[in-house]
Amino acid sequence: MINKMRELDRGRVNALHSVADRWKALPKWQRSLAFVAFVVFLYYLPLLGIPGLTWLRTDSISGGSNWAGVLFTCAVYVLVAIGLNVVIGLAGLLDLGYIGFFAIGAYAVALFGSVNSPVVQYFQREFDLPPTWAVTWAICAFIALVMALISGVLLGWPTLRLRGDYLAIVTLGFGEIIRIVARNMEGVTRGPQGISAIPGPEGPPSPDNQIFGLIDIKPWYWLAITVVLLMVFAVRRLEHSRVGRSWLAIREDEDAAAVMGVYPFKFKLWAFAIGAALGGFAGFLFASRYAFIDPTQFNVNLSILFVAMVVVGGSGNMVGVSVGAVLLAYLPERFREIADYRWLAFGLAMVLVMILRPQGLIPSRRRARELKDRAAEAEEAPAHV
Repeated sequence: MINKMRELDRGRVNALHSVADRWKALPKWQRSLAFVAFVVFLYYLPLLGIPGLTWLRTDSISGGSNWAGVLFTCAVYVLVAIGLNVVIGLAGLLDLGYIGFFAIGAYAVALFGSVNSPVVQYFQREFDLPPTWAVTWAICAFIALVMALISGVLLGWPTLRLRGDYLAIVTLGFGEIIRIVARNMEGVTRGPQGISAIPGPEGPPSPDNQIFGLIDIKPWYWLAITVVLLMVFAVRRLEHSRVGRSWLAIREDEDAAAVMGVYPFKFKLWAFAIGAALGGFAGFLFASRYAFIDPTQFNVNLSILFVAMVVVGGSGNMVGVSVGAVLLAYLPERFREIADYRWLAFGLAMVLVMILRPQGLIPSRRRARELKDRAAEAEEAPAHV
């Protein structure tokens, strides 16, 4: 049965490659037109009412979640997957504590933008500011980016000389340290009570907010998908730059890259910092949308889920990791009628993917060739012995 499933999967992969070849053979204007149509469809999704496709909506089932809210979660997870793909897929660094950067971005807007934050209340007392004063949302966005980027540098500077499992353990510990610090520093983060009244683009949550409120979530999705598209463009340009090529060289063989003049530590630190910044900005959007955070929202299970998005989707391929993020965020919400078995289904799916598609659902061609070459070397090794 496994062999039959592998044959079917090979047929699917060949079909995908055929579609990709035909896509590249199209004239540039046709590809541009198709891309614009796809972007328009992404913005149309919260309003989805096309006959035959309405069953995709999560609110089409009894007790289903808000459709625009699920789309917003998918967009935030895609942004997380793109950032983590820089670290895992491009630079080849296993980061199991990515939730730490996500939490730093979320707490950045909470600590500096909420009037209920002890940090904001301290500034109000010290500088005789009005009780409604807080840092504006736009400045909080910049603070979140900078704090996450600096934390990535501070974590990477002493640890990126480690490799493999050792680096994974250190990053896993980092994610847990951030959560524990947020829980125990009650004088700064309010501990388990969390921080409420986190602002959005229009300020703190209020019935007077005309666009970015707590009920109509469509504008939040449109904001998130706009950020995702901008980050996709930026990361794609970076991937095809000298920095991106250096990351690929380090991932394939760090020692050989060093011999060829690539300084591994510098470029790995770049990957860590850029990935951290993207993760922090995703956390910033998450906290702004829900207007409340507490340490329990940033547990290790979510960090493992982030890694699973990249592994299942296809490490090294931005389209693949985006598909993995959407599937892992959307499917549990769409099939809530089997909510009690969601984690069982998730585990079985992970096992099947690892057996049938260790390179992911939509891997990069370069990564697929690497795994194929390694499998061939492993088969030839016993013959030489």
